[in-house]
Amino acid sequence: MSKANPLDILKSALLLEIRGQAFYKKAAQQAESQAVKDFFETMASEEVHHIEILSKQYKTVKADGQFSAPAIEGTPTNVAEAVLADSLKKRISAAGFESAAISAAMGMEERAIKLYAGRAEETDDPQEKALYKWLAQWEGQHLAYLSRIDREVTETIWNDNNFWPF
Repeated sequence: MSKANPLDILKSALLLEIRGQAFYKKAAQQAESQAVKDFFETMASEEVHHIEILSKQYKTVKADGQFSAPAIEGTPTNVAEAVLADSLKKRISAAGFESAAISAAMGMEERAIKLYAGRAEETDDPQEKALYKWLAQWEGQHLAYLSRIDREVTETIWNDNNFWPF
């Protein structure tokens, strides 16, 4: 097993998820349209799900010194439906708060993926590896959705303002 302390990794993971949940919750409060509020609230609730899983693992590792078979089920399907909704993209201005929040969220998701994928590679513990692979995949989906929104909003602004060089 890697020299990194599994409890320290879990604490870092929990901190990332708690910060993400707080960020998405605040973004939902600041959003002007209901579609955007709903999107950020969905993202916040998914972070809560991750917090619950990581908290249980932390307690188990602290008590027993090893990971338990994680209850890792579900995919971020609600986010996919929200992202595909044109009403969401139409409500996000490329120069507005929501767009800035999307950009900031992309950075948070990238950090989470780096932590989770890195730990999944480092560890020899199959339960720990499964947990972090699942989390990296889930956060990868979040990043893909956020990137898609960012790209489509940017392209809309470019089209509307004739920014294309051709």
